[in-house]
Amino acid sequence: MAGRPLKPGALVGAPTRGTTNPNRLRRVDRWLAGDPSVAASLRRAPDPLVVDLGYGASPVTTVELTRWLRTVRPDVRVLGLELDPARVAFAQGAADPPWLEFRRGGFELAGTRPVLVRAFNVLRQYAEEEVPDAWSLMLSRLAPGGLLVEGTCDEIGRLATWVTLDASGPRSLTLSLRLAELEHPSTVAERLPKILIHRNVPGERVHAFLSTLDECWAAAAPQRSFGVRARWLATVRMFAERGWPVSGRPARRLGELTVPWDSVAPA
Repeated sequence: MAGRPLKPGALVGAPTRGTTNPNRLRRVDRWLAGDPSVAASLRRAPDPLVVDLGYGASPVTTVELTRWLRTVRPDVRVLGLELDPARVAFAQGAADPPWLEFRRGGFELAGTRPVLVRAFNVLRQYAEEEVPDAWSLMLSRLAPGGLLVEGTCDEIGRLATWVTLDASGPRSLTLSLRLAELEHPSTVAERLPKILIHRNVPGERVHAFLSTLDECWAAAAPQRSFGVRARWLATVRMFAERGWPVSGRPARRLGELTVPWDSVAPA
């Protein structure tokens, strides 16, 4: 049951529904393994501990995260945290390698000091006003220079969004979309992070962001003859030409776009 008040102490949080599927989080995993700031944090960390918070009924996505991150730093250790003791027991029975561990824990991160936290499909089950406290608690537990990546995706990983945060707060919002069946980018609105999902209304920055992206996607329709990748790249180029800040290199990965947090932050 979500919505429990977020108070400092052991096992802070409430169990999630636990829905999970293999490769559900492949979009964020691929991004984590390739993003320069994430890679730099992992490589310079004296203890490369990563926490996967709220992995669900199966540990499969935690195992997949481990495989991706070990391509960046081979000695990375991943700790999966869940509040439900049955889920932890099941995962512990499946865990084999010494660099992969499962324990009970919530937003307090089980007393650890990780350099990276992935928290996906967890806060969407909370009230919007609870999100800042949850962020603050997780950020307070990070190792120096650590990062928190908090987001949401659909059940089979076709649409995903996430916020990247450091000790100073949110830094960016990233969208990752499967372009093959995409009618318009704002389809991802139902998968926005909890802090933004109710803000997709006129007068809010995230609404203007998605509306402009839809307009650019429509304007780039003539590029379809060259494939969806060409259409997406043209969309992002038009989007930037309209004055929206685009972070990183959108051409690097199909269907991804990162913007600074202040361009979409709640009004």
